Order: sequence, then structure tokens, then C-alpha cells
Amino acid sequence: MALNIADLFEHAVDAFPDRVAIACGDRSATFAELEGRANQLAHHLAEQGIGRGDHIGFYSRNSIEAVETLLAVYKLRAVPVNVNFRYVENELRYLFDNADLVAVVHERRYSDKVAAVLPDTPRVRHTVVIEDGTDAPHSGTEYEPALAAQSPDRDFGERSADDLYILFTGGTTGFPKGVMWRHEDVWRVLGGGIDVYSGEHLADEWTQSQRGVESSGMTRLPCAPLIHGAAQWATLPALFAGDTVVLLPQFDPHEVWRAVQRHQVRVMTIVGDAMARPLLAAYEEGDYDASSLMAISSHAALFSPSVKEQFLETVPNVVLTDAIGSSESGFQGIGIIMKGGEQGSGGPRVAGGPKTIVIDDDDNPVGPGETGRLARGGFVPLGYYKDPEKSATIFAEVGGERYVVPGDYARLEEDGTITLLGRGNVSINTGGEKVFPEEVEAVLKSHEDVFDALVVGVPDERLGQRVAALLAPWEGREIDFAALDAHVRARLAAYKTPRSVWVVDEVGRAPSGKPDYRWAKGHTEEHEPAWKAANVTAGA
Repeated sequence: MALNIADLFEHAVDAFPDRVAIACGDRSATFAELEGRANQLAHHLAEQGIGRGDHIGFYSRNSIEAVETLLAVYKLRAVPVNVNFRYVENELRYLFDNADLVAVVHERRYSDKVAAVLPDTPRVRHTVVIEDGTDAPHSGTEYEPALAAQSPDRDFGERSADDLYILFTGGTTGFPKGVMWRHEDVWRVLGGGIDVYSGEHLADEWTQSQRGVESSGMTRLPCAPLIHGAAQWATLPALFAGDTVVLLPQFDPHEVWRAVQRHQVRVMTIVGDAMARPLLAAYEEGDYDASSLMAISSHAALFSPSVKEQFLETVPNVVLTDAIGSSESGFQGIGIIMKGGEQGSGGPRVAGGPKTIVIDDDDNPVGPGETGRLARGGFVPLGYYKDPEKSATIFAEVGGERYVVPGDYARLEEDGTITLLGRGNVSINTGGEKVFPEEVEAVLKSHEDVFDALVVGVPDERLGQRVAALLAPWEGREIDFAALDAHVRARLAAYKTPRSVWVVDEVGRAPSGKPDYRWAKGHTEEHEPAWKAANVTAGA
């Protein structure tokens, strides 16, 4: 039984070849068409000597070609490596080298950056250039002619559940690191191989496609870029099950609603408040028909209670789901949010997924009401690529079983649910008290003047660190700092209240919507705050 990403897709092709698989802009492709072009690209790459275990960078915004590239590389038992299209040359040079890339498939608009780093990354021996409407000069092989010269036939050898999947992550606080998974393991925890509600394991590699045959499929729109795991694992399991995936080249809230209306999207996947808030604003500005939407699912970033309530008030007949997890852990829990339900004031509160627990500093499960580190057993990653020392830091033995513990802190509630507090590596130690930024951000964004917020710790002589906030106000509004301070104090302990505030036009975020903490730290160091509390003391 080959629980392999390429095999799972090919089973779907065989089950419903004429069903639309992908739509992007004015173009679409059926499962058979997507398969044929992915096979052509795979044959082209194979002609360059690329095969099992080789690493190929994909450096593109969302497109049909980006999906074809992913599938083509998996078909060869090679490893696609996601390249963040916001990286500057220094970051690209590091990634190309650290990931051991031998080829890169990239949009033409990025040709100058690729050309700049290739002299320093000699292992990269082949580049393929996707046309994107720009006229940037390049020296690579053009995508369409490369495909046209190859057969669309599927004539590849057997694959294995042990084939390697890598997702590079963590670029917001330092250079990216590659999380390694076996295909079967990542499919189990992110690709639908385990039912997230019942914990039941799918019986075999044909179950998803067989279920797709029994249904007519539905249309899904992942809003994040495919260079991030949130979008990859919204797209791949949808294809495995025979659903149609709608992509946009880049996130534009008005274009999202136009796509929902045009394609009658049933499920939209977003990344927390960073996408939810502009989507809400665009919906209220335009005249869009969102009646087809059944569900909006948030992954990988904070989805604050105030924004959830706004969505439930604004978009009719929609169910919200809030999933927690990471590149290292996979799926760890999900919450279903209904209108009028209890939201709380902090991070996501979810029902833990299969094998999800909260452990203390001695790697023992915590009791109800206690805080600790989020951990998950069962199907876990192999570790970080080329970094055994860092890999050792994310695993713990609990009751004789290996658990992955990527660094998220959480509280086990009295009813058995879990409240996510945030990453330990960005927590703030102020006067000996630990503050999790995401909890404070959720409260800040519930204030009527605040559109977006990012919370960091800044140096303080007395407390070590003090809580600081970078705030983007709603257009046309000015923030009343005294009123905001009172708003936060009414909802959180005093030591969690921001004592320095910077006002910015836009909060720095990655294309996925995740916060850019390096940007935030740099901004606080280079600019004076717009407001600062007169007295900063522990507990004040």
C-alpha cells in the first residue's frame, strides 16, 4: 500500500478524470489535464537527470503551474522545496544552499533574483521559467516549450510511503528550517488520512477517491500562498477527494469575494485575522453574493474572538472552524464556532485532535486548568533537515511514546478543551511573568479602533522586558490610547497590558498572514513609540 502524495492524486485522476481540478483566473484544468501536464514536466525534469531524493525549488505565486510543479516532483519521488517569494537575495542564497537544490522552477518575475544567487549555489544545475506576463530577462528553460516536448503518459515506477516531504518554515524569526516528514505520516496528520473529528484512520490509499466518486465534489478556495503549508494542505487533500480548488495569484480581498461568487465556492480557507479582517472590510464595501459559502476555516494563525463574531454577523449561513497546528506538529485540534457561542478572549479554544496533549517542563501531562507545552504523538515528523541538534529539541518521550513538541504553549481547560496561548520562542518575560503575544493581540483587535496588532517584548531596565504593541488603526480612525489601555485592562491581567505602542500603516506579515517578528523588532528599535505608559512597574 503506497500512501504517497503522487499515488493519492493519481487515484483521484483515475476516478474522475473529467472533473475540474483547478481554476485560477480565466483558466481551469480537469484532473486528466492536470495529470498530463504534471507528467510532461516530470519527464522534462527526468531528462535533466533529476530523480528520487533530489530537491527542486518552486518559487512562484499561486497558479496552475505551481500545482503542476508540486505533482511532477512527487511523481519522480523527488522533493519540492517551497521558496518564499518575499525573500531577498541573502535569504534566497541561504535557502538554495541549505536545501541542496539541484533545480528551480520559478516565475519569470523572479529571474533577476535567481540569476543573482546562482553563482553562489553551484548545485543548482537547471532552471525552468514560468511565464507570468512580465518581460524580465532570463537564461532558464521556458516552461511551456519544455512540457510540449514531452509525453503526457504516466509511466513512472513504484513509490513508497517513506518518500520524503519537506516544508521550509520559520523565516519570521530567523533563517528558514526544513521540516521533514514521511509521505504517509504527513498525509495522516494533514492530508485527510485520519478523520479530524473521530480519530479514525482511513483504511487505504483509495478511500478518499472512492468517497469522491460517491459525491459530486465541492469547490474550495485556499487564500494562502502555496509556498506555505496551510495552502498546500488545503489543496492536496481536496484533490485527493475530487474537489475543485480555486486559486488566486495573490491575496486580494475583493478578488477573493469575486472568486467565491463566480465559482460558487463552498469552503474558504484563511490564515487568521490577517486575512479575515480585510475580507470583512471588502465584503462590506462591495456587493458580493457569498450565499454558496458553507464554511470558513482558519489555519496556522490567530483567529480572534471579535473577528469570529464579525464574520458570523456579516456573512450569512456560514460555519467557522479554527484549526491549530504547525509545520512540525501537523493537525493538533479544531474548534467549531457558531453564532452566539462562547468565544472567550484569548487564543483559539479547540477540541484536541488524536494524540494531542499538554505537558509540563518534565514531560508529564498537565491537569485541568494548568498551562504547558502542546504535544502530539502518533504520526510525527522525522526532524529538521541537516540539523540533528535542533531536531532533538522538538521531541519528548511521554509514557514511553515519542511526541513532537514544537514550542506552542497551551492551557488544558476544565472541560478537556485546549486554549492555544502562543509560541514560547516569542513569549515575553516581564518582571518574571510570562506573556503570550497572541493572547494580547486578540484583545487589542477587539477594540473598535484597531484593525491589526502585533505584540512583542522590548527591553526594560527594571522588568527585563515590557509588553509593546504595533497597531494599525482602521482607516479614518485615530487610536485613543487611554481608552485602549482601559479596554485591555478590563480583559487581561495588568502585566499583560502594552506599555509602549507604535502606530503603523500596516503590520508586517508573511504572505501567509503569519506575523513578521523580525520586522516588528526592527521597527521598535528604529522608531519612537506613539505612546508610552508613564510608570512601568511589575503588575502596573
